[in-house]
Amino acid sequence: MNWDDLRFFLAVAGAGSLSGAGQQLGVNTTTVLRRVASLEDDLGARLFERERTGYRLTAAGEKLVEALEPVDRRLSALPRDFAANGEGNDGTVCLAASDVLASHIIAPGLMAFREAHPGLELELVSEQRSSGVGGAPRIGNPLKDVDVALRAARPTQGDMLMRKVGDMAYGLYASPAYLEARGTPAQMAELAGHDVIGFPHAEMPLGPVWWLSRAEKPARVAFRSSSVMARAEAVRQGMGLTALPCIVGDQDGGITRVFGPDLLGTLELWLMARNDLAQLAHVRAVMEYLVEAVKRHRGRLEGRGYEVTELAVKPLKSR
Repeated sequence: MNWDDLRFFLAVAGAGSLSGAGQQLGVNTTTVLRRVASLEDDLGARLFERERTGYRLTAAGEKLVEALEPVDRRLSALPRDFAANGEGNDGTVCLAASDVLASHIIAPGLMAFREAHPGLELELVSEQRSSGVGGAPRIGNPLKDVDVALRAARPTQGDMLMRKVGDMAYGLYASPAYLEARGTPAQMAELAGHDVIGFPHAEMPLGPVWWLSRAEKPARVAFRSSSVMARAEAVRQGMGLTALPCIVGDQDGGITRVFGPDLLGTLELWLMARNDLAQLAHVRAVMEYLVEAVKRHRGRLEGRGYEVTELAVKPLKSR
């Protein structure tokens, strides 16, 4: 057996696709397919079932993942473990978050955080799945290659510290020009004949994804994307209505809220850190910063401060 084939197997199991694994490993899909096939030949077992939405683990694949996860977790942690030794309040912390959370919650306070912790280097890794509506990681190592994560989904596996720190509300948005031309729906039934920008079929049916999937039945789907920014841009162009985090949609002067989180729902925000690193001073400093950042932006995250008018949703004026 070529032990390096196991690395390719875990990448496909985690990404759920050959292309995702190839991007992670820096190789093409042909190489990934060849290495997985080689491992299956060596083991005499089929490890994946090819489906429309990607690669699904077979019973044999699940068994192999279960055996490899502890080893994978320890090996991926070794560089950070050595880097953490003896550094006190200094050191490097790798933090994972979606673009939405990174730009709207984490980045605004980084100057003050830097001044308070000059010896701490924060490495912020943007990841699409942490926006909360994508599929959960296929294998139980949700903090692979990172020390701390802020995600809109609670993991079900992994040796880690977890804490719910807030909620991210979603609303339905459209451009003023679209609403003027097509009318403003007052309830889901009135979406008949409207165009919507939906989520990909592979997205997990949580909160806004579930709501918008129901809204698609009376409406027409003009476009699908897992990217918040792509959906927001499509709305600005007048392509239709879509679900966006309120912290994004409410701040965009080019679009307006039609329905709020009372209809579309919210996603829980979870702070996660490896148990063996959570007590280190520089890791703890990042965790405390994230808790305070979410608390500071709670009103915008929860979509508060808006009222619905007959035409659209307008920001409340300060008194």
